[in-house]
Amino acid sequence: MKVKTILVSQPEPKVENSPYFDLIEKQKVKIDFRPFIHVEGVSGKDVRTQKVDLGDFTAVILTSRNAVDHYFRIAEEMRFKVPDSMKYFCQSEAVAYYLQKYVVYRKRKIYVGKRTFTELSPLIKKYKTEKFLLPSSDKLKPEVPSVLNDLKVNWKQATFYKTVVSDLSDLKNVFYDILVFFSPSGIVSLLENFPDFEQNDTRIAVFGNTTVKAAAENGLRVDIQAPTPETPSMSMALEKYIKEANKGNK
Repeated sequence: MKVKTILVSQPEPKVENSPYFDLIEKQKVKIDFRPFIHVEGVSGKDVRTQKVDLGDFTAVILTSRNAVDHYFRIAEEMRFKVPDSMKYFCQSEAVAYYLQKYVVYRKRKIYVGKRTFTELSPLIKKYKTEKFLLPSSDKLKPEVPSVLNDLKVNWKQATFYKTVVSDLSDLKNVFYDILVFFSPSGIVSLLENFPDFEQNDTRIAVFGNTTVKAAAENGLRVDIQAPTPETPSMSMALEKYIKEANKGNK
């Protein structure tokens, strides 16, 4: 069946050269962007009930830009002046770069992993004597505590923000040929918003094994999957599928 419309369950890209815009141009498809989930910060009071005193920690582990924003928001709310001596362990370059919004970038105190949390672990291991705070969402990847426990470091996780299902009720009577998901939370949001959802001819595209698993557990048929060796990105997987589906349907 021909593909004409796609809904991507993420915010619209802010960069002009996004591969999704190329896809619209090249394949003549309509792509809408809509976050199925959003992040809400918890209050300083809620953080205190988790028995967290920001002054107890000498290092912060930051796994995302959300973690950066909410760590400094809570620090401000608690009137905690983050000391210049604080060490920051950032999961990726993107997170480290974003950190400059709040701190003067001094390489000696900012330690950067490559991409995955496991790749950050050798840097954390080097500084085993630090007291690490991990500000995170209420949905923490199992890999994170597992890696930190294996390193036998002194660390504490605290929920600084929560992943919340967005209201999608205005999409009730809107139909797309492909729905694109990047996390299990996106699948949960779809089914919470539309408990009577029937897939029928709607194609489902998913990114990552945990999202594939969530789709299968909820009885959804996965038609497009990334990353694969042939299609490492979602935009590439979509393009490959659309070319096949629209062949001879011009």
